[in-house]
Amino acid sequence: MKHGKYPLIVTFLVPPLLLYGIFVISPYLQAFQISTTDWLGYSAEANPVGLANFERLLDDERVWNALKNNAWLLAVVPVVTIALGLFFASMLAMGGRKGRAGVTGVRGTSFYRMVYFFPQVLSVVIIALLWREVYHPNSGLLNGALGALGLPTPTWLGDPRTAFWCVLAVMIWSNVGFYVVLFGAAMSAIPRDIYEAVMLDGASRWTTLRKVTIPLLWDTVQVAWIYLAIAALDGFILIQQMTNGGPNFSSDVIGLRMYETAFGSENRFGYASAIGVVLFFLTLSVAVLALRAARRDRIEFS
Repeated sequence: MKHGKYPLIVTFLVPPLLLYGIFVISPYLQAFQISTTDWLGYSAEANPVGLANFERLLDDERVWNALKNNAWLLAVVPVVTIALGLFFASMLAMGGRKGRAGVTGVRGTSFYRMVYFFPQVLSVVIIALLWREVYHPNSGLLNGALGALGLPTPTWLGDPRTAFWCVLAVMIWSNVGFYVVLFGAAMSAIPRDIYEAVMLDGASRWTTLRKVTIPLLWDTVQVAWIYLAIAALDGFILIQQMTNGGPNFSSDVIGLRMYETAFGSENRFGYASAIGVVLFFLTLSVAVLALRAARRDRIEFS
């Protein structure tokens, strides 16, 4: 049996590894090679230009503007999403009244979890189109409600001052539900005796969340932050469908800048690949820094 297990392992591992290498690793390597050429994407010729594309990035104002917007997404989306996810999950887990049954969640917890999770059922394109209609200046639900109250009705996605923040709010809204369910599942594994002992000592729910729940869920919070940071460095589909980077590039992000450079009127695949290489190393750096910055001793309970 020992002699026969290695051919079995090889048989099951080699095909997936080959597929992964061909369809995942190979395109990455090709992107690195294309980034050193002036390939237009449809021409047969691809003349090597060395690091000229990367030097050009340093003086590209649109790329720097897109990176600035990604920096805002990176600073706001993970923090606000995790904070809201922890708050709602803690309310569902221990927001009810303390009684004979101990610490309980609010009534209708299952219903609230379904409502929070609902955006995850929708595709990103549907979410973008839905909120684009909500933000519509004339027939949108938001301006309709503001108009009924006699309040000003801004042109949300048509104003450079508000377009980016409107998309950012939608990004948070579409992600919170998943992390409510994720944190709720992690909280359900924490023994109720811990919560009851802390509350018997007179700790408030806020103190319990900060001193007990978050330390015990730190591994889950760390993973959530990394996923949200990667999503913040992307944001391509949502922004393309809602604003396409406008107005006046106010909501542009690096993923959309790369797409427009490659498939827009410019058709500069070599330059777009250089942007992709920068995005690759940027995402990798953020993930590594997040893992190192959030490293701490694991707290376990029995």
